[in-house]
Amino acid sequence: MSMCTSADCKLCEFLSSKQELETSFNRVESQKAKCKFGKEGVCCKLCSNGPCKITPKSPKGVCGADADTIVSRNFLRAIAAGSACYLHVVETTARNLKDIGEGKGNLKIKSPETLDKLAEIFDVVEEDINTKAIKVADEVLKDLYKPRFEKMELVKKLAYAPRYNKWRELNILPGGAKSEVFDALVKTSTNLNSDPVDMLLNALQLGIATGIYGLVLTNLLNDVMLGAPKIRQAKVGFRVINEDYINIMITGHQHSDIAHLQDKLIDENVTKKAVELGAKGFKLVGCTCVGQDLQLRGEHYTEVFSGHAGNNYTSEAVLATGAIDLIVSEFNCTIPGLEPIAEKFNVKIICIDDVAKKKNAEYINFSMQNAEEISEKIIFEALKSYKSRRSTVIIDIPKDHGHDDVVTGVSEGSLKEFLGGNWNGLIDLIAKGKIKGIAGVVGCSNLTAKGHDVFTVELTKELIKRDILVLSAGCSSGGLENVGLMSPGAADLAGDNLKDICKTLGIPPVLNFGPCLAIGRLEMVATELAENLGVDIPELPLVLSAPQWLEEQALADAAFGLSLGLPLHVAISPFIDGSEVVTKVLKEDLVNITGGKLIVEEDVLKAADELEKIIENRRLALNI
Repeated sequence: MSMCTSADCKLCEFLSSKQELETSFNRVESQKAKCKFGKEGVCCKLCSNGPCKITPKSPKGVCGADADTIVSRNFLRAIAAGSACYLHVVETTARNLKDIGEGKGNLKIKSPETLDKLAEIFDVVEEDINTKAIKVADEVLKDLYKPRFEKMELVKKLAYAPRYNKWRELNILPGGAKSEVFDALVKTSTNLNSDPVDMLLNALQLGIATGIYGLVLTNLLNDVMLGAPKIRQAKVGFRVINEDYINIMITGHQHSDIAHLQDKLIDENVTKKAVELGAKGFKLVGCTCVGQDLQLRGEHYTEVFSGHAGNNYTSEAVLATGAIDLIVSEFNCTIPGLEPIAEKFNVKIICIDDVAKKKNAEYINFSMQNAEEISEKIIFEALKSYKSRRSTVIIDIPKDHGHDDVVTGVSEGSLKEFLGGNWNGLIDLIAKGKIKGIAGVVGCSNLTAKGHDVFTVELTKELIKRDILVLSAGCSSGGLENVGLMSPGAADLAGDNLKDICKTLGIPPVLNFGPCLAIGRLEMVATELAENLGVDIPELPLVLSAPQWLEEQALADAAFGLSLGLPLHVAISPFIDGSEVVTKVLKEDLVNITGGKLIVEEDVLKAADELEKIIENRRLALNI
């Protein structure tokens, strides 16, 4: 079967050896013919008069909606869906923290320091650690559940003051986040809003809610429960899979949902059950963003976490090694293509959140109150699977895939600590031109921007060659680490100045912040740098690229980046090209509104040129 290429050559070799197996790498080849109207965003199927498509001969739908209305409506609706996903995650995370504070789940808080930090920000005064956790969680939930006409209070407490003032000036401060999503769906329904600019401002409003709550707060709440990230070296790729263990592959974004399972799997009595079947114990194999989040905190889970195998489109290949005994899915990026491969290799799928229910999976409703029972069920199924399937499958793990020395555990806190407890050194290096600027290469992986992780890897190599430090979060990190760009040896690929810095500090030129949720950590870094310099975020020599964005959540991330006033590059247009108004607002006018700008460029060198030019112009404006 024909298949698309990947920046990860070893992955391609492995998939090429599995000709009998159909994966996303094969299916993308048969889906190359794209709908022109869908790509431009000018298809509307909101009512039974349609679907209507806009053409020069038919410039309006039956109802009279033109291309500007249809494109902006589709764009806002997609961002609302993406924002809803992130808000679901932060809601689950806050509820889990509250349950732990109430004594459910038999778990202890692993980072009381982060809890104290949040309590101070939220004006929570409480000595008892558990009561403090409950009150912090309640503050988050209270804001999420506000009606739309009541502004969320934590935005002001968490956002950088100059940005908050700009958002207030633009009247885009969000009300209750879940209500914002609800009303965005109302606004984009049949024969309601037809004002493209109004809908684009609404998209920025959802971006703020997404970023402050779904990204920044989710990370901090997870730090409280799961432990704050610590910088370390770790294995990545297929080499992390050890056939001597009972392997549970985890997929999703809601790390706190498996917190109890992590601790339970190293219980002496549980390990003994695995040993009785001939295994050495249990291992969690990281895949998708939850795997990257566990990798980020891997210092706390060395006994049970084997490492991060790969991103969303690596997961089918991970399963095809035959060494995975059970899949536990708790949210998205669990692609439907896993289902037939799971059946072929006799691997059971357990879903613990009904929003991510797979058709051939068993569903168990997760609650922290029943965490003990759920963990026991998962362990029972894993033992049962290992016993029944290991003699029926061929195990084929390419041990030369991946690396042993990926630098991970980077966060706003651990990086600052590594730099001596402040940002002065980094700012000094930027001021002297040793580091020209910073690029956040973030987001998903897709198979269409030159191939699996290809654009991401090529752009990153081009940026570091120009002495631009790259910070990554999302499935992009999974691709970059598996090809070695997050290992110290990658310093040799950087420009002379950046290379010298990396070799002196023993770090790679691409820093691994972990899952897509950690885009919120990049915002925290940007905020602290801006505070130190006494400027607003749009003045920083900082750019964003989500070259291989994939889904609606990525568009919600994009809305946050644009609301922060950052230039954002994508290699694939977000289905807006059919509207002159939407295209002009996002690519040109927005820079005079929030400071942000959408850059659509499918050529790697041209994209790098434009991002470098923006950094250089901002350096000039700062007189550095």
